[in-house]
Amino acid sequence: MPWRDRFPAALTLVIPVVFGAAWMAAGGAPVHFPLVNLGALVLSLLWIMTGRGPHTAFSRHLLAVVLLLVMVAPVVIGPQVTSISGDRVVRWFPLGNITLHAGMLTTPALIVLAARNSKLAAPIILAALLATLLQPDAATGFALTFAAVGLHHVTKDWKVGLVSILGFFASITMALHGEIAPQPFVERVLVEAAKQDLLLAAALAISLISAFLLILFAISVVREVRFALAGLLFGFLIMSLMSNYPTPFIGYGAAPILGFGLALGLHRIPAR
Repeated sequence: MPWRDRFPAALTLVIPVVFGAAWMAAGGAPVHFPLVNLGALVLSLLWIMTGRGPHTAFSRHLLAVVLLLVMVAPVVIGPQVTSISGDRVVRWFPLGNITLHAGMLTTPALIVLAARNSKLAAPIILAALLATLLQPDAATGFALTFAAVGLHHVTKDWKVGLVSILGFFASITMALHGEIAPQPFVERVLVEAAKQDLLLAAALAISLISAFLLILFAISVVREVRFALAGLLFGFLIMSLMSNYPTPFIGYGAAPILGFGLALGLHRIPAR
C-alpha cells in the first residue's frame, strides 16, 4: 500500500497522542508519562507505515490465539488490585518494568481479524468478551459490544448481533464488580482537564473526536473494519467518561496506542 494511503491511519494516533502528551507535560505529570506515550507512538507509526496483515488462514488464526492468550494472561501472571466493591481486578499484562492494559492492547487487532472473517467474527468477539469477564473490565466489555454493533451494522450478521446483546449484559455485570479508584493522568482525563481549563478539555476532546472520525471515514480499509474499529474506540471513550476507566491516547498508557497501532498496520487482510 502506498504511504500516502497510510497517512490517515497515522494521523489517527498522532493528533490525540501529541495533544495528550503536551497536556501531561504542562499539567505536572511525572516526566516519563508523556515520554512513554510518545515512544509508543513512534513504534506504532513505524508499523502503520510499513506493516501488513497476516495473509494465510494459519497466520490469522495464530495471531488471534496469541492475542486471546495475552488477554487471559493477567488472570494468572498479572498484578491485581481490589475494586471499590471489594472484588479482585486483573487487567494488566506485565512487560518488563511496565504493565499494559490487556484489553486495549489486544482488542483492536482482534476486531480487525473478526471483521475480515465472516465465519469466525462472532466466536472471536465472544471469546474476547469471555476473557474480559475474567478480569473484569467493563470498558473493554462495552468497547467489544460497540465493535460488534458497528460490525453488525455493515454485515447484518445475526450471530454478531447476538454477541452484541450478550456483551451488553456481560459488561453491565463487569461494571458492577470491576470499578477501581481513578489514577491521575490515566482515568477521567477529560473531567480533570475541564477542571483546569475548559478550552484545554475541548482541545483534548476534539483530538479524540478526530481520531474517531478518521477511523470511521478516512483510513484505507474496508467498511466493516472501519465501523468495527470505530465502535471499539467509541466504547472505550464512553466508559472513560462515565466511570473510572483509562482514557485512550490522551491519558497515560502505552497499551491503547500500541493496540490501535497494531490494528491500523494490518493492511489488506483478505476476506474469509
